[in-house]
Order: sequence, then C-alpha cells, then structure tokens
Amino acid sequence: MMDRRFLVARYVLADLIGSALAWTLFYAYRKLHLEPIKFGYAIPLDFDANYFKGLVLVPLFWFGLYTMIGGYREIHRRYRIMELGQTLLISLIGVVVIFFVLLLDDEVANYTYYYRSFAALFLLHFGISFLLRFLLTSSTVRKVHDRVIGFNTVLVGGNEQALAIHAEIEGMKKSPGNRFVGFVNVNGGDQLLTTVGLPRLGKWNELRAVIGQHAVEEVIIAVDSGEHAHISRIMTELEGTGVRIKIIPDMYDILSGSVKMTSIFGAPLIEVNPQIMPAWQFSVKRVFDITASALALMILSPLFLVLAILVRSSSPGPVFFRQERIGKHGRPFNIVKFRSMYMGAEANGPQLSSTSDPRITPIGRWMRKTRMDEIPQFWNVLKGDMSLVGPRPERQHFIDAITEVAPHYTHLHKVRPGITSWGQVKFGYAENVDQMVRRLKYDILYIENMSLAVDLKILAYTVLIILKGDGK
Repeated sequence: MMDRRFLVARYVLADLIGSALAWTLFYAYRKLHLEPIKFGYAIPLDFDANYFKGLVLVPLFWFGLYTMIGGYREIHRRYRIMELGQTLLISLIGVVVIFFVLLLDDEVANYTYYYRSFAALFLLHFGISFLLRFLLTSSTVRKVHDRVIGFNTVLVGGNEQALAIHAEIEGMKKSPGNRFVGFVNVNGGDQLLTTVGLPRLGKWNELRAVIGQHAVEEVIIAVDSGEHAHISRIMTELEGTGVRIKIIPDMYDILSGSVKMTSIFGAPLIEVNPQIMPAWQFSVKRVFDITASALALMILSPLFLVLAILVRSSSPGPVFFRQERIGKHGRPFNIVKFRSMYMGAEANGPQLSSTSDPRITPIGRWMRKTRMDEIPQFWNVLKGDMSLVGPRPERQHFIDAITEVAPHYTHLHKVRPGITSWGQVKFGYAENVDQMVRRLKYDILYIENMSLAVDLKILAYTVLIILKGDGK
C-alpha cells in the first residue's frame, strides 16, 4: 500500500512548485505588461531581489495557508469536487492577503491596475494549483478504486445485513476503499461473515483493542432493527479512537429523511461526521488561544503579583496548586491554579468542593467567585494542554464515577479541555457527581455545536460572571 506520508509530500511539493510558478508568471506579467502602462515605456524583465524574496516567502505562505485550512488532512480520501471548492476558497483568501500586504502600496497609473493585478494573480495561482492538485487527486482516486490504496475496515455485526453490505462493497467494480480485516459480533449468533472467510476478531466491547491491533481506520455498524439499543454503546466504545464510523440505515431511517448520501455510486451508508469543526476553524481557534493567552499573561502580570501575595499571606503553603487532570484523547496533564484551599484539604482522598466548604480560604472564596484562581491556566493553554473554551478537565477518579452513570462522558475527550465552558457558565464548580452529569449535558451540546461564534459567546458570558462576581 502506498505510504500516506509520500502522498502528503507529493501534494506539498505540488503546492510549492505551483505557487512559485504562479508568482514567477505574475512577476513577468507586471514587468512586461502593467509597468509599461504605468511608466509609458518598455520595462526589461529583470529578476531582482524582490522577486527572489517573493519566490521564497510566497510559496511558504501558501503552504501555511493550506496547512491551516486542512489541505493536507486525509489526503487519501480527497475527491475532485472537494479539490475544486477548497482550492478556489484558499486561492481567494490567499490572493486577498498577498494583495493587501504586498501590492496595495504600488504606484499605479489608474485604479484598473489593481483590478488587473488581483485578477492575474488569482487566475494564475488558482489555475496552476488546481491543475496540479486535480492530477494528483485523480491519481489517488484511481488507486483507491483499483484497491491499491485501502482503509482497514471492521464490520460490527455478523448478521444478514453485514453479509449483504460486505458482498455489495466487495463486488463493486470501483472500490470505495474498504479493506475488510474482520468483524466483531454483537451477540453469540451473528457470525455469518465467517462463511465468506472474514475472521471474527472479538465482541463489540473489544473494539478498542481490535482497532489498535489491526490499524483499523473505518468501522461499519451493521445491526438488526431489534439491536438498535446497542448502537449508543458501540458509539461510546468508539469514542476517541479516531476511526470513521458508518451505519447501515434501516427503512425507518430512510423514510424519516435522516439518511444523507456519502457517495452516488457507493453503498447506502450513514456516515457519522468525524469533524467537530472545519479544520480552518480549529486552526483559527488555536491561534486565538495562543495570542489571547500570551497577551493575558503579559497584561495581567501585575494582578498575578497581587494575587500571589494574597494567597501566600492567607494561609501557609505554595502560591500555585497543581493537579493531574485528563485532557484531549485521555492524555493526563498537570493543571495550574492559584491555591484556594488550605494545605491538606484532600488528606482523606479526592473530594469536590461546595459553597460552604470549610477547606476554602477567605481569599480563595473570593477568587472562586470571580474565577481569578483560573488565571494561571493561560499557561496550560499556551502549552497546548487546554483551550480558552472547552469542557472542564476532571480527575480520573471522578471520570470513573461519572462514566458509571453516563458512559458517553468520554465524548468530551474529543477536544482540548478549557478554562471556561458552557457547562461552567451554567453550573460553575460541581459539588457532586450528579451535578457533574447535569453539567455534562451542556458540554456535550457545546461539542456538537462547536464554532468560533459559540466560543465568543461563552467568553462574553464568562467575562460578565467575572465582573459581577457571580461564580459558583
């Protein structure tokens, strides 16, 4: 199978060459056509220092833009219509940036010079970049159809439906890319796929281990109508694995209009969208996190000093409180806060705080109401452990308690935890597991509706809570 990194390298090289060629042709167009109009005489085509500076910086700019918008993600799953739309959008954004940064201060004979410059640069870059990407994507699509490139796939269920979808996909002249490595069964009787030589890899609750052992990239859930109660448990088992999930729809799904086609000629499958937000929004969110956190650490440094003195004078012990929390993809990290409790507050084991908790110091009570104890977490955001907005990170002890009541809690580990969240704005600090579960509803809703606009709303409400001192 073709190395995925080699495919990415081909796209990166094509983008660098294409943008360099477009810049060269645009430079020649300006020298040979536009500048004679401006000066009234012929201008020789001289490749000066500005040209060579642009030859280095402009392709790097385009590479960064493609990376930020997700132009190199899942490169083996790209298709030509997607390539057209994405290249058109990126070309428009990039040319606008280059135009305002490099070209707007040019001395011109009249305003039409700007229009011609913009149009020439856009058409050259889009035309060359799309042509190269179209050729590469056509080659990749052809290799997928010819089964040269494939995605290790596991079927969940071994019943008639699973047997039928396996036969349909395997019988397609143009493969959708599924390379079946085996199946997991939902109950003891659904093992019909063994009759066509597909091995049983375990039961549905062993999916995580199966995915790791067989480098699975896609899971197709094929269960009978009477087994739909299993789907939510199967989905929970797949949380955080990073695999693509597809479900065979039954007739009720089709008649109720809940099935969206993923391919004109492919098998009828509902694809569970793995993208919480578009790649470019995730990139903008991270840039905003870094910028805002760096500014906050600099601007709030005098407040840091005051709070540090207050914490130190309020009770014996360190200024900062560090504790292990669970972050994105279940990775542990150490959260940093201003200490708001007396030393030895958890001598008897992990405990949640309450409104009248005697373990909280007087200054700690005020910091919790105004969220001032959270300020050091800007450092966690800079490091990449957290985001400004995201579900609040918890300790493993309480995660174990929550998942006994609400197994779908692991859904929160899809994203970086945050300093503030929708659940935090609604509930503040949870006092027991029941409140944690109630807060979970809002954090799940946040993830399902993630966007930069929602983040800004949550940040605005957080600022209001800080100003009013209404924190719980």
